[in-house]
Amino acid sequence: MMKRLFFCCHLLALAAALASCDDNDSFSTSRSDLLAFSRDTVSLDTVFSTVPTSTYTFWVYNRNDDGLRLPMVRLQRGNQSGFRVNVDGTYLDNTMGSLVQNLEVRGGDSIRVFVELTSARNGAGTPQLVEDNLVFTLESGVEQAVNLRAYSWDALLCRDLTVSLDTTISGATPIVVYGGLKVDSGATLTINAPAKIFFHSGAGIDVYGRLSVSGTPADNVVLRGDRTDRMFDYLPYDRVSGQWKGIRIHSSSSGNRIAYTDIHGTQDGIVCDSAAYDSISPRLTMENVILHNCEGNGLVAFNSNVSVRNCQITNTLGDCVAIYGGKVDMAYCTIAQFYPFDGMRGAALRFANHYGESGYPLYGFDCVNTLVTGYSADEVMAQEGDSVALFNYAFANCILRTPAVEDTVLLKAFTDVVFESPSDSVQGAAHFADIDADLQYYDFHLDSLSTARGRAVPMEACPTDRDGNARGDKPDIGCYQYAGAAGVTSARR
Repeated sequence: MMKRLFFCCHLLALAAALASCDDNDSFSTSRSDLLAFSRDTVSLDTVFSTVPTSTYTFWVYNRNDDGLRLPMVRLQRGNQSGFRVNVDGTYLDNTMGSLVQNLEVRGGDSIRVFVELTSARNGAGTPQLVEDNLVFTLESGVEQAVNLRAYSWDALLCRDLTVSLDTTISGATPIVVYGGLKVDSGATLTINAPAKIFFHSGAGIDVYGRLSVSGTPADNVVLRGDRTDRMFDYLPYDRVSGQWKGIRIHSSSSGNRIAYTDIHGTQDGIVCDSAAYDSISPRLTMENVILHNCEGNGLVAFNSNVSVRNCQITNTLGDCVAIYGGKVDMAYCTIAQFYPFDGMRGAALRFANHYGESGYPLYGFDCVNTLVTGYSADEVMAQEGDSVALFNYAFANCILRTPAVEDTVLLKAFTDVVFESPSDSVQGAAHFADIDADLQYYDFHLDSLSTARGRAVPMEACPTDRDGNARGDKPDIGCYQYAGAAGVTSARR
């Protein structure tokens, strides 16, 4: 019995040995047997010089029956380009020639390659191409290559920056902020076009003094996250919310102004903390501003005097605009709630005379020539508390996506207002040129069929048409989108 068992085990061991010597252990030297790649070019898009990138990856396939030996895999430029590569778990050490030797890819098998880049400063004011080739040398002598490329942009890196004296930022060199940017009480930070500021995750602007941001019709100031790569092939991180903290205006701050500025991808967009109410001087003036794609709220104002003109405030997990007391003037704005990531999104517009148990008198909320719409059947939330705090508001020449007001007393607050319904032929997303939730691409220019066209009353806030000429007929609601010299030049994201 023992002899028979030993003989059977011997046969099994012999069969296993023979199985291990199948065709997968044979290697080809034919020049016609080649590797295949999941991509022939690895593009890292635009990166900041001296800042390590995220890791990119691709696959190398051997779709032949026989294995292929790779005597060498190397970076063509050695250690000159700044690329770092790991092939099948082996790092191409840049101090050792940036190569790896004697790899094998069995027939029908694959290996994975990882790529990163830390590019050197290039001394140019614009992004410069950085590229290299990852060269695979086969035993047959054939060489195959995958191109590695990126555009490297010199940037000024700042960490935990505190502005204690009046300071102006106005250069074209991008600024990358880590940790945060604080404006001390008594100091003014001025940001002028063509400035572009990129905030790392968790960084934002805390204003205890004063903030003044001024772009131009032709060149908006841009405040955004610092991820320049992609979450997926179709989705740049620049279209993803929550990339940076946003702007917080603390109670000691007043006289802030933001004009011709594109702010997007934040947690909360702009928050005005509660402070002593000043009926004369606005704490915040916004003109020709895009505030888009926030993981929290867009614009929040507590007990503040705020002026908002010709602005787009769109797509937030919380409310696009939330007003808790104070006084807010809003004219020629588009407030649209098409946040794609969560069905529990907030309202396009909320205004109240309280927050929780605290009363905040709403001295006045005047909304003129403004389009408020979104996915929900009701995007306007008016919340009057039980307190005796004032609750004053008025809408004129607006389109509001909310059930029609029928109370004769309340109707006095609505002059020439269109109450938009989901049953209307043109409503919600149909107002705009392109609302693409799949690609998360949004163009908030008015569609040619939008009922917002020609419905506004001309006012000083928007006195010109899209070509900058004096208006004759009625302008469009949300006319900042077409105002040319008077408005934001790119109402899309």
